[in-house]
Amino acid sequence: MVGRGAGKRGWSLARQLLVLQALLMLVLVGGGVTLAYMDAARANEDRALQQATAVATTVADSPSVREALGTANPSVGLQPFAERVRTDTGVDFVTIMDREGIRYTHPTPELIGKRFLGTIAEAQRGGVVAETYTGTLGPSIRSVVPVLDDARQAVALVGVGITVTTVTAELEERLPPLLLVACAVLLLGVAGSYLVSARLRRQTHGVAPAELSGMFSYYEAILHSVREGLLLVNRDGTVHLCNDAARELLELDAPPEGSPVAELALAPDLAAALLSAEPLTDDIHVTDNRVLVVSTAPVRTGGRAMGNVVTLRDHTELQALTGELDTVRGFAESLRSQAHESANRLHAVVSLVELGRVEQAVEFATAELETAQQLTDRVVGAVAEPVLAALLLGKSAEAAERGAELVLTEDTAVPDVDTGIDSRDLVTVLGNLVDNGIDAAIAATAERAARVTVTVRTNSDELLLRVADTGYGVPEGTTSEIFRRGWSTKETDGPVGHGLGLALAGQAVRRHGGSIDVGRDVGAVFTVRLPLGPEVRG
Repeated sequence: MVGRGAGKRGWSLARQLLVLQALLMLVLVGGGVTLAYMDAARANEDRALQQATAVATTVADSPSVREALGTANPSVGLQPFAERVRTDTGVDFVTIMDREGIRYTHPTPELIGKRFLGTIAEAQRGGVVAETYTGTLGPSIRSVVPVLDDARQAVALVGVGITVTTVTAELEERLPPLLLVACAVLLLGVAGSYLVSARLRRQTHGVAPAELSGMFSYYEAILHSVREGLLLVNRDGTVHLCNDAARELLELDAPPEGSPVAELALAPDLAAALLSAEPLTDDIHVTDNRVLVVSTAPVRTGGRAMGNVVTLRDHTELQALTGELDTVRGFAESLRSQAHESANRLHAVVSLVELGRVEQAVEFATAELETAQQLTDRVVGAVAEPVLAALLLGKSAEAAERGAELVLTEDTAVPDVDTGIDSRDLVTVLGNLVDNGIDAAIAATAERAARVTVTVRTNSDELLLRVADTGYGVPEGTTSEIFRRGWSTKETDGPVGHGLGLALAGQAVRRHGGSIDVGRDVGAVFTVRLPLGPEVRG
């Protein structure tokens, strides 16, 4: 199985996530800074071009420029004007030239009278030239506009430019704040990624992804291969996980993950056990078809309750074997009781013989034999089903030893036919009802003789079992609960706990599609009706 210390480990999932997020943040911030820088550069170039165009248009429309152009030496008046405009507007050059491009002005006076370097054809036609061109001052963003006469014809040209060096210097002034913001964003992103990574590391215990994948595969295989049922129930009562064995034991048709326990159509006491806030150990629950042993343990994380881990074990077969063992034990106990009683009677006969009262000894022995034989004949004659007959004889002897009387009614009659009902279930139902009746009758001996009356007979389509006792009866308001596991009027109910006998009897009756009613005469009256097999009814 993959463990935390197995072999050479790679980076944990948390560390991989941290590095991945840090790289992602670096790429995003770097891309953002690059886009922001390019956008700022483009904006600066556009602003420089707009500024150059505005200045050139203003100069071209100035009356003083037109006036100076009409003089014999335009440079005399235009050069000071152009330099003043250049200084006031912050541009790098203001060049006024004739229509052919011969300069009247220039920041470098030695270049006056020489040809302007750049495109002027569109301006000569009355348009505007906007371009980036390398002239005498280096690469510059420039605009050339015409000076128009009254006939709207170009008589001169004005070129205004801002060097790329100036634009770049302005952009570089904005770069430090941009980088500062980018670094702050990057640091915050990495810090957030670290916090997320630390939380993930705590939750995954520093396990690498390959180990997590291997552990998940192993846990899935184990979860679905174990024979015990396993459920994880969230704090809100919904099923988080349910393995195959649990689905089978709870008889669920569809996967219950995500469904509330209250909607799984479970018995109320079983549903309550799955949601119990207190831990349970080997709590027995009887469903329609199974006997389940339920154990729960709360899951806590950081002191907070997260839900329950529930394990389910199937004790149906074990309980059936226990029932058979109880039946055999009952028969053995009956034989012991009868042997003990026979020994007492034999001692009495021997004593009478020793005293010389032979006739009384014979009369006593004959009467006891007749009584025992009558009981045996009565049971065997009325109940041809051997298992039921043996059960009734054993319970009769047990009742007699405990000071109670077990009586068969006159209408008891079960023919020697296959009823289609499992004999173990018959023993479970009738045996538990008789045991319960004997206990109840003995508890009321201070008021009346302890007696249990049993009726077993077959009708046209059903087998009827009725057990009546002379006890205190079933308390009012508990009729619907007495076949629930845990209900009992006794201090103890054997080694398996309280109230399991009636719950098993009710389970067997439901399994065969029968019914069980509780009434009252002197004490409690239990009436069971089990449908016979189709071959018997036919």
